[in-house]
Amino acid sequence: MEQKEEQKQDVKNVKKEVMEYIRMIVFVMVVVFVVNNVVLINAKIPSESMEQTIMTNDRIFGFRLAYKFQDPERYDIVIFRYPDDPEQKELFIKRVIGLPGETVAIRGGKVYINDEEQPLEDGFCPEDPLGDFGPYTVPEGCYFMLGDNRNYSKDSRFWDTKYVRMDQIVGKALIRYFPSIKRIK
Repeated sequence: MEQKEEQKQDVKNVKKEVMEYIRMIVFVMVVVFVVNNVVLINAKIPSESMEQTIMTNDRIFGFRLAYKFQDPERYDIVIFRYPDDPEQKELFIKRVIGLPGETVAIRGGKVYINDEEQPLEDGFCPEDPLGDFGPYTVPEGCYFMLGDNRNYSKDSRFWDTKYVRMDQIVGKALIRYFPSIKRIK
């Protein structure tokens, strides 16, 4: 009789432990889902367009909430939905160069904003950029994007839709975590 009671208690304990594991797994899945869809974006870099800042095949985390309370700033590296993709599924990563209302011109590979005499700082470019483009006047609520490796970047200069709307920006690139950890600037 006593043995049957012990077996019943053992079965109860096993059921209780299994339920605890199930609750823990569900909790972890919910947390991962929320973090992955609300807080962070995980991206793999497919091309050399952002080299030397971010290399091909690097893995990065972007912060999805970065622009909920502030607008992107010049030189931010952002992850966004490719403006020429009708389904808005393809993600790109580039540097913000032109802000809403600004006129962007590229002369001799150098970027000029609103006809200023001095070009923008481009020390992050691995080689001297080439070419003349523009001028482009960035519409309100939009941004002009360039890759750091400008001679090998498919960016605003070459897209049919030259600008990225604010609602197409998914997040701000923060950290490279593979092949090593590095803050992205």
